[in-house]
Amino acid sequence: MSITDPDAVFEELQRGVEEILVEDELKERLRSGRPLRVKTGFDPTAPDLHIGHTVLVNKMRQFQTFGHEVVFLIGDFTGLIGDPSGKNATRPPLSRQQIEENAATYEEQVFKILDRDQTRIEFNSKWGNALGAEGMIRLAARHTVARMLERDDFSRRYQNGEPISIHEFLYPLMQGYDSVALKADVELGGTDQKFNLLVGRELQKQYGQKPQVVLTMPLLEGLDGVQKMSKSLGNAIGITEPPAEMFGQLMSISDDLMWRYFELLSFRSVVEIRALRRSTEEGANPRDVKYELALEIVTRFHSKSAADRAKQAFVDRFQKGVLPDDLQEVDVDSKGEGMSVTHVMRAAGLVASTSEGLRLIDQGAVRIDGERVSDRALQLPRESRVVVQVGKRRVARIHLT
Repeated sequence: MSITDPDAVFEELQRGVEEILVEDELKERLRSGRPLRVKTGFDPTAPDLHIGHTVLVNKMRQFQTFGHEVVFLIGDFTGLIGDPSGKNATRPPLSRQQIEENAATYEEQVFKILDRDQTRIEFNSKWGNALGAEGMIRLAARHTVARMLERDDFSRRYQNGEPISIHEFLYPLMQGYDSVALKADVELGGTDQKFNLLVGRELQKQYGQKPQVVLTMPLLEGLDGVQKMSKSLGNAIGITEPPAEMFGQLMSISDDLMWRYFELLSFRSVVEIRALRRSTEEGANPRDVKYELALEIVTRFHSKSAADRAKQAFVDRFQKGVLPDDLQEVDVDSKGEGMSVTHVMRAAGLVASTSEGLRLIDQGAVRIDGERVSDRALQLPRESRVVVQVGKRRVARIHLT
């Protein structure tokens, strides 16, 4: 970006941010003209990131484009503790092998967004291991149990008589100490990390450093538009997904959720997004604007040519009714008899339950060989070979054996 005015830079940086602690401090540091050191930490808890994780990485990139130093911190030490944020039970720590394997993939994935040459990668085991037992005791002496119990999840578990392991108290302390070790000017984190981020501010004061500014980012809603994006909830878009799958998933989000994704995931300016929104209010088809979002995201994680092909495949499949060449083939055992279409869909993995199948039939979302199904009791005879399509993205060629 060519924006240099500190106030204009601040307006861009605050886009999508839930809270800035403290706004005046950030404005003051931006006006100083000094490059800021911006830190974001990720514990390598899974081998792949999803686009919800990239909300923070996108904000790092934004700082980077304005000339600031970004530090992508891999929590290989804190990962051994296990982040208890928002958890109702002790989170199991990862093994060293799991952490090392996951961390290797993180480095590769974040450079699809960040500038490799201008990004500093750090591992917090570098100073975590160096602390040793004595250093850890001295660090623990800088915080109280009463302060720890101010954290909502700890307080709730304590009041409910649920166990809290001693090592869980070490997590916010170590995350805070990361900011001390890096001399961070700014730390980014999800809204569920606010307590930990503020511990960093407090520890920096105790170590004689200027306290970091904290920016909390919202947790991106998943494809369902309700719960936060999570692979365990089945509503996530992985950044290693094939282009066509990623494009289709992005096109499946609601028109309202699209603007949330634009705000948190797009690299377009605030002015451009406002213009797109205004165009839909003036009659433009939201689907066409959603194409722009899907093309941008798929291009980021794959390539422009891959994104263009994914769009064409989507248009052919869902607007022109052309089925893909790699259509999934599924054999369903009918035990020598016919089966109801709802049981066939469930057996083929197109729906989670027969009740979901019935509901989708009622909504007109089920087609067999291109024809909409309206009969809830429809039976398919043994040896049927049909293409069953559920909604826009679930489709398979099924052989009833």
